[in-house]
Amino acid sequence: MDLVAEMLHAALRAAAAAEFDAELIRPAMARRFSRAAAGNGTAARRRFNADRLINRFFDYPRHLRRIRDRFDLFHVIDHSYAHLTHTLDARRTVVTCHDLDAFQSLIGPERGRRSRAYRLMAGRILSGLRAAARIACDSEATGGALIEHGLAPAPRVSVIPIGVAPEFSPAPDARADHAAALIAGAPAANAIEILHVGSTIARKRIDVLLDVFAALRSEYPAARLIRVGGPFTPAQNEITRRLGMAAAIVEAPFVDRTTLAALYRRAALVMAPSEAEGFGLPTLEALACGAPVLASDIAALREVGGDAAAYAPVADRDAWTAAAARLLRERETPAAAARRAAAMARAGRFTWREAARRYANVYRELPA
Repeated sequence: MDLVAEMLHAALRAAAAAEFDAELIRPAMARRFSRAAAGNGTAARRRFNADRLINRFFDYPRHLRRIRDRFDLFHVIDHSYAHLTHTLDARRTVVTCHDLDAFQSLIGPERGRRSRAYRLMAGRILSGLRAAARIACDSEATGGALIEHGLAPAPRVSVIPIGVAPEFSPAPDARADHAAALIAGAPAANAIEILHVGSTIARKRIDVLLDVFAALRSEYPAARLIRVGGPFTPAQNEITRRLGMAAAIVEAPFVDRTTLAALYRRAALVMAPSEAEGFGLPTLEALACGAPVLASDIAALREVGGDAAAYAPVADRDAWTAAAARLLRERETPAAAARRAAAMARAGRFTWREAARRYANVYRELPA
């Protein structure tokens, strides 16, 4: 959520500085248990998660208690920190809700089986969200789901789509292209690179991504999959081994925005096979770079992609493979230029200036 905080902060300073003196509050994470931890083993992850828990529920509230009297309004950018509303003045606090992941264990046991301790933590976060004066959601899909599940009162929910960062554009950038080449190799003539950006959590449906990529390689044996967002899980690695695709896949961590934009620009196709999303920022970024996008046919991704993206039913591997193949074949036709123009036009509708304007309207409704 750092990107959202940075972009909104900059937009407010550019468009509403005369009325709102916005300040970012982002204390550094204090490491108690994970300071000397290394690697990705279970013990290291547990130490890191222990530090996250202490920072989130002890250090950050303590920090806010020291400085809260300096401010008239508060905006919690990440709903998973909504419990901070209890430390602030809830009547003057806005929380942005990006998705419902943090609350799945409270919606119903079949949606997200978790321990009692986790559900208590989720309940504390949800109570902070409900206490906020206003809740802003990135999409109609998220806002509607929040209300439908009784997680927030409708009168306090607003929908404010986020914007796209200026780095994401079709304009070439030699330095970014070089950085992308260090990750994915120099682009080859007539190269076919399929790009996926995001985490590897279950709802991202990496299993579908891998199966469809394997099917596409029967028609495009030189195709490669570029995966940005951290390593595969053990189960996902097993799929790549079973399908014999490890050599055709490049795994990269999250990268800076200029490098990511370069990867979008060189992609023959960007795929977003998630079964659930709160907004779909990679879809928006890809469109802004003029890349063809194939996304799951779910409400949040349609809100972002509109008619500029192509869609396939969630987890329907045959439909995904057929749609992806059509888009790859389209690259050599006049339709490709039209799709590129439509993508950039669609992305142009999502600006941080507009998001800042709408957030400023929300701030004005709060008591000073």
